[in-house]
Amino acid sequence: MQWVTLLVFLFLGGFALLVILASMIRIVREYERLVVFRLGRCIGTKGPGLVLLIPFIDKAVRVDQREQFMEIPHQVCITKDNAPIGVDFLIYWKVVNPELSVLQVGQFAQASVGIATTTLRAVIGDIDLDNVLAQREHINQVLRVKLDEVTERWGVKVTAVEIREIEPPREVQEAMNRQMAAERNRRAMVTEADGKREAAIKVAEGEKQAAILKAEGEKQATILEAEGLRTAQALRAEGFAVALNKIWETARQVDPNTMTLQYFETLKQLGASPATKFIFPMEFASLLKPFVEAGKASDERQ
Repeated sequence: MQWVTLLVFLFLGGFALLVILASMIRIVREYERLVVFRLGRCIGTKGPGLVLLIPFIDKAVRVDQREQFMEIPHQVCITKDNAPIGVDFLIYWKVVNPELSVLQVGQFAQASVGIATTTLRAVIGDIDLDNVLAQREHINQVLRVKLDEVTERWGVKVTAVEIREIEPPREVQEAMNRQMAAERNRRAMVTEADGKREAAIKVAEGEKQAAILKAEGEKQATILEAEGLRTAQALRAEGFAVALNKIWETARQVDPNTMTLQYFETLKQLGASPATKFIFPMEFASLLKPFVEAGKASDERQ
């Protein structure tokens, strides 16, 4: 019986020792930190790696320093021109001071949601509906700055704010749809008109180029034809001049009697023609003079 009691005490002592060792040893990941409280007083931040705590005296709160996001539920806000719109957005944040995040705020998520919704209503209330729809990036930046100013004292950095959806009133949405349809029709008409104008310009340019090429071709053809005629006339004139020179050279070698006989032969042909009028050149008398003188000389010899 004593041995059983001893074994029970040894078992309980070993279990208690294991519990004590487990409470003493903490393994902290690279992205985590431990905020240690000793007898209720914060003594600092420890980690990463192996951290030893005093059992029953030290208490540790684990803080995650990775960037996280929080979804803000759908909120109805009133714009500057009294138009109700629905907005939902995301907040990206990370802990930069683990001690402040533990000491200054109890439930950061709930506190952030309250501040985010209040800040969103304040920001949207200073902007007209048209600007809310058109300046989403500006609203994101303003929300981030305003939230960061509040969360800075909690040791939390708001890295980004992204608006996911903005829902304008139904009548505004319908008007926007009609406006977008009209804009698309206008763009289609402008595009079609530009296409027709470009096509007309291309056709006109093509016709102009064709007319220019045709006129240039006709000009070149006329020039070539004129040059051909000029060359042909020059060649004919040159041939005629050569022929005249040959005739002149040949005529210079013919004696007067031969020329007179040639005239007689011509007169013979004229006499055989049916014409009743004859025209004799003035040189005809001088051509007959040698024959007349020869006849007179023959008569005197007789």
